[in-house]
Amino acid sequence: MDRASNQRGVLTTGTTTVGIVTKEGVVLATDRRVTAGYYIAHRKGKKIWKIDNHVAATMSGAVADVQMILNELTHLAMDYKINHQTPIPIRTLANYASVIMFYSRPMIYIAHMIIGGVDGEEGPVLYAVDWYGSFTREDRFMSTGSGSPTAFGVLEDGYRDDITLNDAVKLAIRAVKAAMLHDPGSGEGVDVITITKESGYSEVQV
Repeated sequence: MDRASNQRGVLTTGTTTVGIVTKEGVVLATDRRVTAGYYIAHRKGKKIWKIDNHVAATMSGAVADVQMILNELTHLAMDYKINHQTPIPIRTLANYASVIMFYSRPMIYIAHMIIGGVDGEEGPVLYAVDWYGSFTREDRFMSTGSGSPTAFGVLEDGYRDDITLNDAVKLAIRAVKAAMLHDPGSGEGVDVITITKESGYSEVQV
């Protein structure tokens, strides 16, 4: 996750984030390295944002842009729960993030997120939202950031439709670690969380 683009105007988004869907819930995993171009700005950056107990998001892109959007989503989730006495649908959050980024044009927000969790309408689900305002539902897995090509290879090889939550955690860790070996923008360890209907948001010790 970068703090800025380089002087030639080429966007560099150094990070690896992963999301996996299982029948039991979802898994989100990221590396910890925060970069500004080729400079390592922080070695213990948190790139998983808890929006509510049933939903969280990964962070990729420019730090300030992603934090602003996720703050908005967190406030929306709180307001929705107060007014409707039920957790906000995850699709609603993804759609709202899409609207924020789409209508920022031509000065786009440099943000790419995986929004994942479990709700009563869709069960375990992931949504990928990019800086153009596009959002798509992902039924299996997703990865973003400069390490994503390597992570996708590991995910494609290891994912199966009947994967358990525990095996998905192991696969997510393996995908991020593989990316860290090949991508200079990713490193410093792995953070992992799970979200299930029974337990909600839980951090996994790696």
